[in-house]
Amino acid sequence: MLSQKIQDALNAQINAELLASYKYLAMAAYFESENLPGCANWMHIQSQEERTHAMKFYTYINNRRGRVLLHPLDGPKNEWSSVLEVFEAALKHEQMVTGMINNLMDLAITERDHATQSFLKWFVDEQVEEEANVDAVIQDLKRIGDSAQGLFILDRELGGRQAEADEGAAEGEE
Repeated sequence: MLSQKIQDALNAQINAELLASYKYLAMAAYFESENLPGCANWMHIQSQEERTHAMKFYTYINNRRGRVLLHPLDGPKNEWSSVLEVFEAALKHEQMVTGMINNLMDLAITERDHATQSFLKWFVDEQVEEEANVDAVIQDLKRIGDSAQGLFILDRELGGRQAEADEGAAEGEE
């Protein structure tokens, strides 16, 4: 059974993950309107990953006989001035999510909830990867600068990204 503090914090994390999914979907829509299908693909995959993360929390709360409570989501931003600005916004959001995951882990330690600590370990590791992936694109964009040819090549490269096949396997959901 989850403590009320842990349950409330996990429910807040569900909403944060769903909001992340919503933000990435808005970013994908922006890229599609800018005729950048590779960037849109990258964001679509990111959106789906965030929804998968939300569902991991959802399942975990239910498995621990807790109660999932969903709350309204704020509307995402829909306009940006550049591709770089979009990816910088994505990194800022991932850094916020990392902070939330770290706060959850701190709470689980304080509450002496070993099962939740074990569950959160995957997310701690995942956030390192999430931030690194976004930062890699940002570094490429900075190298490219205003080069239309460079953006064309990067967009093609991002179009090759595929969803992780074993996303659910990390929690034994095969």
